[in-house]
Amino acid sequence: MAKAKAAPAASSGGKAAKKKKWSKGKVKDKAQHAVSLDKATYDRILKEVPTFKFISQSILIERLKINGSLARVAIRHLEKEKLIKRIVHHSAQLIYTRATASD
Repeated sequence: MAKAKAAPAASSGGKAAKKKKWSKGKVKDKAQHAVSLDKATYDRILKEVPTFKFISQSILIERLKINGSLARVAIRHLEKEKLIKRIVHHSAQLIYTRATASD
């Protein structure tokens, strides 16, 4: 009798056992960033961005919730107005800082 109860318990460790469910991984939510500038966002860019110590396209995307093309346009506009100063010019990433009074 003892052997009969032990046999099913031992066999349950084989293929008949439930397979481990692997984690599906965490999925990042798709960001809903603005694709066109409204007056409030434009004013915010002109007011806040020149005070940032480190300015790049990715910083503007993250903080202002705008898309990449708008961030590039905003950076070009601020540089033309001499509100920010270029530090590094690279094909993939442009890095700027705030313009100081001595410049």
